[in-house]
Amino acid sequence: MNKLIEIFCDVDDFCHQFSPEWEALLISDGTKKRRRSSKMSTSECMTIMIAFHQSNHRDFKNFYIGLVSR
Repeated sequence: MNKLIEIFCDVDDFCHQFSPEWEALLISDGTKKRRRSSKMSTSECMTIMIAFHQSNHRDFKNFYIGLVSR
């Protein structure tokens, strides 16, 4: 948990490189999909998940309520 900012920077750099390549390779089935923007970026979600797995919490709900939502 001490290197949270470094983890976020690494994940954010990865997402900025990976996402455009991933979007270019997706095959459309012809149906319209909603592309709403979320309040949190993909890199923020991934950083929270990495921090959860590095913590000693047993379940994600208590981790999120206790540490992230504050």
